[in-house]
Amino acid sequence: MRLHDRYLFRELLMPLGGCLGGFLVFWISFFFFTELENMREADLHFLDTLEYAGAMMPGFFVMVLPIALLLALLYALTNHAKHHEITALRAAGVGLGRLCAPYFAVGLAATGVYFVLNEVAAPRGAAWATEILSRHGKNPRPGDKTHFTKTGFRNVQARRTWQMGEFEARTATILNPNVNWTLADGSRRVLQANRAARTNGVWVFYEAHLFTQADPQARLVQVPTHQIAMPEFDETPERMARALRFADTQSLRGSRNPDIPIADLWEYLRDNPGLSPADAAVLQTKLHGRIAAPWTCFVVVLIAIPFGAASGRRNLFFGVAGSIFIAFAYFVVQQVSLAFGMGGHLPGWVAAWLPNGIFAAAGIILTLRTR
Repeated sequence: MRLHDRYLFRELLMPLGGCLGGFLVFWISFFFFTELENMREADLHFLDTLEYAGAMMPGFFVMVLPIALLLALLYALTNHAKHHEITALRAAGVGLGRLCAPYFAVGLAATGVYFVLNEVAAPRGAAWATEILSRHGKNPRPGDKTHFTKTGFRNVQARRTWQMGEFEARTATILNPNVNWTLADGSRRVLQANRAARTNGVWVFYEAHLFTQADPQARLVQVPTHQIAMPEFDETPERMARALRFADTQSLRGSRNPDIPIADLWEYLRDNPGLSPADAAVLQTKLHGRIAAPWTCFVVVLIAIPFGAASGRRNLFFGVAGSIFIAFAYFVVQQVSLAFGMGGHLPGWVAAWLPNGIFAAAGIILTLRTR
């Protein structure tokens, strides 16, 4: 690493740390002010409130990391341009691309950090926060929703429908299950029981009643049974719980943000190929939105370089004003694009990647025109 690389790294990381620290102080104040009522109702102790804030912190960093990086980049570049440091480096034979290598490295590192925070830390933090809020209640519950009441699940590939009085995914038990499925010849089967449990990878039904058809036109006939194992039922508790968490399509449409982890989206789409076009558009847009979101950090670098690296003496507040304008413009384009994707007017991958594509192309074109 050359001397000027270390210098540029230092001059970028210092304002980046300052921006993140400033945002964090503001967020902590705002967080405790807005969440005070929820914490009081949950009867949280002092250490619980600190845990709760820590659990919510990864989601905060996901939100502010691209903005902080953009602000720090424009501040650092504007400061360099003001003191003619970029001009001096280029006059010494350092090309603009080589000069910006440290910024590209930081952008890639921020992309990786964003991905880990968004896919691992933030979802676990949200589950942890839910557990903390219910810690002192009469019925403490885990952060991940695992208990469902009066619900149903449909396995499209197997043409099998489950109705369940109560379903507990952690213990793989169901109360009052009613399973209805159709065989390849068109005949139906109905299995009713007081309880079902998954043991050694097999669903076992207790106090069960099985009804069968000899052919599609025949009447259902009860087959004598009390306990029956169904190894052909390949639905796992994890798969069923994931589908039930996705069941509320209104909540899916209620937010344009790609707020569901990639693994859950991918597995749900794989398990449910028969989704309606409207629901498929929502989920495809969210899936590609999750994949595209971390690359915002790298796009930030591409768009900041021409804004900040242009020669000339400028006030340092130019960087602040520029970052606000760019962040606002990106947010508007992103929300409009995601709205078109979730409405089915654009393919999901186009809607998710379009904002990054527009701003990355604009940044590259402007960089090539920078003198």
